[in-house]
Amino acid sequence: MANSVDRTTSPLNLSDNSRSALVARKKGYSDIDLSLKLHPIRKDIMPLRDDAAVKNSVKNLILTNFYERPFQPALGANLRGILFEPADAITELALEDNIARILKEETRIELIYLSVDDIPDKNAYRITLKFLIKQTDVESDVEIVLRRLR
Repeated sequence: MANSVDRTTSPLNLSDNSRSALVARKKGYSDIDLSLKLHPIRKDIMPLRDDAAVKNSVKNLILTNFYERPFQPALGANLRGILFEPADAITELALEDNIARILKEETRIELIYLSVDDIPDKNAYRITLKFLIKQTDVESDVEIVLRRLR
């Protein structure tokens, strides 16, 4: 039989000393940095790893509008559509609802805190997020300032 499995070397039949060598690997996250910073030595684009990759993904989800992603037209927070509404409590609630809705799509995080504050002097909103990265149990935060240009 060419396809038979040697059961004498399976992890269940190994001695206690050799079992300690078996370890689970942590799944790492990676993403491309959209600022396209170059590595100083390799002169290649530096990828984002682990926590930085998840933060970048959260920012991208929040800043994506409807119909911007091919084959996923409903993916995005559509903040640009709300940004030019009157600066009042209703607009802030609409921004919070859209952000909370899209962050439910990100399965790697658990949202802890979300705040949207109006900055009337600059025609902008400050979005503050705190979330837990589920795999590493690390709390992380992101702050985004959305500006209205008139």
